Amino acid sequence: MSSILKNLSSYDPATIPSAKGMRIGIVLSEWNPQVTHALFEGAVKTLLEHGCEEKNIIQSTVPGSYELSVAAQWLAEGENPDAIICLGCVIQGETRHFDFICQAVATGLTDLSIKFSIPFIFGVLTPENQDQAMARAGGKHGNKGVEAAITAIKMVALRKSKK
Repeated sequence: MSSILKNLSSYDPATIPSAKGMRIGIVLSEWNPQVTHALFEGAVKTLLEHGCEEKNIIQSTVPGSYELSVAAQWLAEGENPDAIICLGCVIQGETRHFDFICQAVATGLTDLSIKFSIPFIFGVLTPENQDQAMARAGGKHGNKGVEAAITAIKMVALRKSKK
C-alpha cells in the first residue's frame, strides 16, 4: 500500500510480539541526515517501546545508502544480530543515479537476507523530493523508521517460531 494512503507509524501495539532478548542492528546512512536521523530515532524508540534493551541495539553509520549492504554484512558477521534494519534516503534527481542506487541496495539486502537467513530490513526512502522524504520521516505520513522496526520485530518472532 502506498504511504500516501497509510501512515507508516500506525499499527496496533497489541499485535506486535515482544522484542525482549532480540539483538537488532541498525545501519544508518549519513546522506540526507535530517531525514535519516529522524528514521533512526523512530526505529530506536519503537524497538525500546516493545522491549528491546538499549544494549541490544547495535548501530553502524555509513556515508550513503549504497554502502548500507556491505556495512550490514559486516554487522551480521561480527555482532550476531537477529535482524538488521538499514535506513537511508535516496531522493530522485535528474539522472539515473537514483535508479542504480535503489536497485543495488534492494538487491544487496535481499541477497544478504538469504545468505545469512536473518531479516535485513529495507528502511530506505525513495521519494521524488525533500518534502516527500520529510513527510515519511516523522511528518504527515508517519515515520518509515517505526515501520522498519515493527517489521524487524515481527520477522525475528516469525523466525523464532519456526525453530
